[in-house]
Amino acid sequence: MDGNRDEAEKCIQIAQKFVAERNREKAEKFLQKAERLYPTQKAKDLLLQISLLAPASPETEQPRKRNTKPLNERISKAPEYTPEQAEAVQKIKKCKDYYEILGVSKDATDSEIKKAYKKLALQFHPDKNKAPGSAEAFKAIGNAVAILTDVEKRKQYDLYGNDEERMAKNSQFHSQSFTRGFEAEASPEDLFNMFFGGGFGGSNIYVRRDGRWQRQTTSHHENQRQRNGQQGGYGAILQLLPIILAIILSMASSFIISDPVYNFSASPKYPIQRTTQNLKIHYFVKKNFHTEYQGSVQRLETSVEEDYITGLAHACSKERNHRDAMLWKAKNFGDSQLYHSVLNNPLTSCESLQKLKGRV
Repeated sequence: MDGNRDEAEKCIQIAQKFVAERNREKAEKFLQKAERLYPTQKAKDLLLQISLLAPASPETEQPRKRNTKPLNERISKAPEYTPEQAEAVQKIKKCKDYYEILGVSKDATDSEIKKAYKKLALQFHPDKNKAPGSAEAFKAIGNAVAILTDVEKRKQYDLYGNDEERMAKNSQFHSQSFTRGFEAEASPEDLFNMFFGGGFGGSNIYVRRDGRWQRQTTSHHENQRQRNGQQGGYGAILQLLPIILAIILSMASSFIISDPVYNFSASPKYPIQRTTQNLKIHYFVKKNFHTEYQGSVQRLETSVEEDYITGLAHACSKERNHRDAMLWKAKNFGDSQLYHSVLNNPLTSCESLQKLKGRV
């Protein structure tokens, strides 16, 4: 019963609020519920009180509905970006290749590419440009400078860029589509820091190891200690010590490691052409080969043939992998022209390897 009494008291309190709002219907509903749970004189008095009230007008009968939307949704905010910024993002979105993204020609030098990137990176950095798609545009700009400032990747991109552009037709965002296979190894923020310096409280140092950009972060105190060390002559010697050791080791290795006996390409050091007896593989030796080489020529030619076949097998594997990748892309994007072009492209290294195997 005590539980019913507490519930009845709660119903009375709710009814009192509706009485104050002149909502007789709901007040009466909660008072009757209180009477059913635990009859009290207080509930009876309130029922009598509301029965004497005049009917409420339609405006006051129902409580005014509250706006339950969050305040940040009810307040109309002004856009955080300008029309010019939105237009610039759309312009990047419509670009067909990396050169167009950076606004440079295909003959642009390294310094011209970096200069164009610095200008665009500041314009499209997410902290400064809040327009929709600015993050994708910033990433596309980073990819562009990462590929075009790398000699080998730029060469590959110039060779296969046209195929990538054709396959970009079905893409939702062009700058994402034509970058397949040419993704930057560093993140857009890392590339930005490489050109404009490190963040707060420390600095980011970028080094290239195993063909990839890697970031090393040093704290403020570490930087201070490094600067203090550089001010003394002892610190300068310590910094030069690894370089000195590298020079000494390089000089020592030049005396220990001898030149290869042969080479597969003619050069001033290897001008004399020879041919193996078994597979008729051409190789080149030094002028003094006949007088200074003391080993077995037959064993040397076996080594030449093995190295040549290994090199051909490696080149053949690369050709097959590239062809399979291009065929997959052609099927995935429904590009029949590219598909037949790839099928008709001969695998030169594989054909040479097959011919050699037939002669073994």
